[in-house]
Amino acid sequence: MQRLDTSQTNFDSPLAQLTAWQDELDERVSQAVAAIVEDVAARGDAAVLEYTARFDHLKAGSLAELEVSPQRMEAAMAAIAPAQREALEYAAGRIRSYHEHQSQPSWQYRDDVGNLLGQKITPLQRVGIYVPGGKASYPSSVLMNAMPAKVAGVDEIIMVVPAPGGELNDLVLAAARIAGVDRVFTIGGAQAVAALAYGTDTVPGVDKIVGPGNIYVATAKRQVFGRVGIDMIAGPSEILVVCDGGTDPDWVAMDLFSQAEHDENAQSLLLCPDAAYLDQVQASIDRLLPGMERADIIRQSLASRGAMIKTRDLHDAIDVSNRLAPEHLEL
Repeated sequence: MQRLDTSQTNFDSPLAQLTAWQDELDERVSQAVAAIVEDVAARGDAAVLEYTARFDHLKAGSLAELEVSPQRMEAAMAAIAPAQREALEYAAGRIRSYHEHQSQPSWQYRDDVGNLLGQKITPLQRVGIYVPGGKASYPSSVLMNAMPAKVAGVDEIIMVVPAPGGELNDLVLAAARIAGVDRVFTIGGAQAVAALAYGTDTVPGVDKIVGPGNIYVATAKRQVFGRVGIDMIAGPSEILVVCDGGTDPDWVAMDLFSQAEHDENAQSLLLCPDAAYLDQVQASIDRLLPGMERADIIRQSLASRGAMIKTRDLHDAIDVSNRLAPEHLEL
């Protein structure tokens, strides 16, 4: 990982360079995604099948073959360990409880001159949730996107998840079953976003698309925004840890890994005023990394976009954190 110091001359320059994104990469991706979205909008099922075979190496005679059956969902529930099912159900309950506090009732009143004023809250008819599945599987993404929709009263939830080579993750399917997802299609990438936005003969068009994905997914969501609603444009996953030097360095190393493992473009940053502690964390990284399942991706991420930043003090660390506004912040 790179080493930076807020007290060094012109610290802002290397920090800006570290956190910058390549505009030329954005442009190339944007052009590629635009072609895919246009093709799916024009040819529907046929285009989605071609892109799924090309990018996910998953061939099918029809898009209907890529829909996960209710029986397969039930089989996933039976296949996972009881402790895993209990954990998913517990998490789903907590997420439901949180979002129930966000629910807003419709209301109205008549003012002094007799006008009827108010606000009507109406759930969307159908939403699409994108769940990453190319390089790793995230049942948490299923729960965090499907449960709010269920609480809101959305009529139908359509989930898309890539299944490279036909491999499906039982935890992801079990999470979808627990969350009440209505239909699941094993398609991903920009072609899946386009299918949800425009609808095809097989995939229903939706009112809103939510969920994280790689740069192609994020770009596709940006391009279909307006035709459908979206939650946000998510960039590469990132984490920033502010530490006083009193935490077990192994814990901090694992926290940095937690986002670095997402993909090579993820960013993991550690801010601490104690230089000796930064050395300890680096030693933990060197020792723990070889045993990680996704060690190659973590190594590339940390080498290209990761950094340990020595700050003057904790107030200085907070100032840097506020400037960067990371996706995940740990104190």
